[in-house]
Amino acid sequence: MNSSISTIVMFVVLFGLMYFMMIRPQKKQQQHQEMMNALKPGDEIVTIGGLHGVVSEVNADKNIVTIDCDGVYLDFTRSAIARVLKKAAETTATTTTTEDKNDSVVVDETKEDK
Repeated sequence: MNSSISTIVMFVVLFGLMYFMMIRPQKKQQQHQEMMNALKPGDEIVTIGGLHGVVSEVNADKNIVTIDCDGVYLDFTRSAIARVLKKAAETTATTTTTEDKNDSVVVDETKEDK
């Protein structure tokens, strides 16, 4: 009876080790790849070297991301991006048309952040 319980405990421990050593890192890698594919201009990011910047351009063909760091534009490979701090704000332009007293049309465009 005692040996069967210890055998079950050993299998549970073995499965736990396999999960933390094999399955969990693969899930993290998939999440990181999805983050790389979702990069777009305006995202605030941090590179693996600790450089903070804003994505200026994403070249999917060459797998290169251009980052704006206080006016300095740097090219990095997508895999050099460690994490995305803040996604680019989606802006929508609303156009309102009003008529002036002189029968001219005035167009007012305002941008709103969601």
